[in-house]
Amino acid sequence: MTTDTGTGDATLTVDELAARAGVTVRTVRFYSTRGLLPPPVLGPRRVGHYGPEHLSRLALIEELQHHGMTLAAIERYLDQLPAELTAHDLAIHRALVASWLPDAPQETSRAQLERRAGRALTEEDIDRLAAMSVLTRTEDPDVFRTDPGILHLGMRLLDVPIGLEAIRAAHTVVEEHTRSAARELSRLFRDEVWGEELHEIKSLSAHMQPLVVQALVVAFQRSLKQELRAWYGEG
Repeated sequence: MTTDTGTGDATLTVDELAARAGVTVRTVRFYSTRGLLPPPVLGPRRVGHYGPEHLSRLALIEELQHHGMTLAAIERYLDQLPAELTAHDLAIHRALVASWLPDAPQETSRAQLERRAGRALTEEDIDRLAAMSVLTRTEDPDVFRTDPGILHLGMRLLDVPIGLEAIRAAHTVVEEHTRSAARELSRLFRDEVWGEELHEIKSLSAHMQPLVVQALVVAFQRSLKQELRAWYGEG
């Protein structure tokens, strides 16, 4: 059960944090001793409480491990990040890292999803996750194929007060515009390397892909901030 420390942000016990992150309590404590996680906020009876930034950091550590990084390398990597990064910033950073993971889906049980969500999932919740392409159903109603790259994001969006139809519409907008951007960028690069050897084309792609993704994320963030400022101003 989540608690509130008086800051207005729901916080998690170490057991709840571990369940939501899909790791063990022992792992959370080990990461804390290594300095990979910031210390919890101490509440009554000196019980530690964890917030969204801890959950986001655990998700980022998981992605970095999937890329084969050792804990020592992850520690150096996290040390380079600005100390003032919010859970939102870490989620974006993790999304960039996750974009290089293979697209292979994983089978996940309903019980595993519920541990990650921190509560029982309704059929509407499953529909929302499916609309975001986080999961697809299988013949077994309690087993799903999930996308590990966006599972954490999908779980965080479950409790955002947005209707199912709005989620589907937003997903369509994102899919259409990103596909259009990918098509135009691919055409531009293809024209640039026309006639080159295959290994040179692959080399250029390997160098350009992370730069393009970062550029798209930064451009989208700036555009979204401008739209929100205009929206607030109209309000």
